[in-house]
Amino acid sequence: MSIDLTIAIIITMVGASTPLLLAALGELVVEKSGVLNLGVEGMMLTGAVVGFAVTYTTGNPWLGILAAGFAGACVSMIFAFLTLSLFANQVATGLALTIFGAGFSALFGQAFTGKPIKLFKSIFPDYLTDHPILRVFFDHSPLVYFSLFMVFAVSYFLYKTRAGLVLRAVGENDHSAHSIGYSVIKVRYGAVGFGGMMAGIGGACFPLLLTPQWVEGLTGGRGWIALALVVFSAWKPTRLLAGAYLFGLIATMEVYAKAAGGGFRIIPSELWASLPYLATILVLVLISLRHKMSSSAPACLGKPFIPSN
Repeated sequence: MSIDLTIAIIITMVGASTPLLLAALGELVVEKSGVLNLGVEGMMLTGAVVGFAVTYTTGNPWLGILAAGFAGACVSMIFAFLTLSLFANQVATGLALTIFGAGFSALFGQAFTGKPIKLFKSIFPDYLTDHPILRVFFDHSPLVYFSLFMVFAVSYFLYKTRAGLVLRAVGENDHSAHSIGYSVIKVRYGAVGFGGMMAGIGGACFPLLLTPQWVEGLTGGRGWIALALVVFSAWKPTRLLAGAYLFGLIATMEVYAKAAGGGFRIIPSELWASLPYLATILVLVLISLRHKMSSSAPACLGKPFIPSN
């Protein structure tokens, strides 16, 4: 395998991993607070269609990203209100949110089907992005660097700040946190809103970073992989980075299996396409058998909090 091909695979892998990483980071914070939101796919689809529409209309990808994050946060507030204020079942509400996001994106995106936009390219000078070697570091969209920054920002927030300690306390023992004066509901509202924003931005990565046009179901079920990545990482942001890049590599190999000859054709492209989902199932099965790892889950995950007073 040549150096040029290796670098091209790395760049493609990083781009394919970015939406997974962003959405999974948001869900990790949500689950650390004790809330299980299975609506990641719906929020990603909402962010994708809103981000595309704003970028297509204004020609400004920065506005598209902001709009996608805002749209994802707004949709997540529907989930938060139903589950945290009305005590609806979190699993059922999350699934309903995914169905809502799929329907909304299909309806809202009809006017934009097949219309192209420009990919959100690197902001570095051409002599860096075109360099045979250095482009592996500089030929990326700002969204890639944002996702890497957020890995360490989320890790620092969770383990080095008082607010992160409060959020983790709420996820581990909500009634104890409530008894010493912390507002469990407010903390969880904030976590769900952050998760929705990150899922929306992750969804916007698809038209802005990978496929510069709108088609229905653009995210292709990646929201479910993001959910599995949170469990795969044992709720740790730095492990999440490795898991996202592993799944991104598998997705990249599918692309090159379709486009290239040689060794890539040893495994059919259809098998490469199914590998991320097969790996998701395998990860969940293995973790369910490993009680030590599954115990890393927040103790109150998925359990409604009903204050006694």
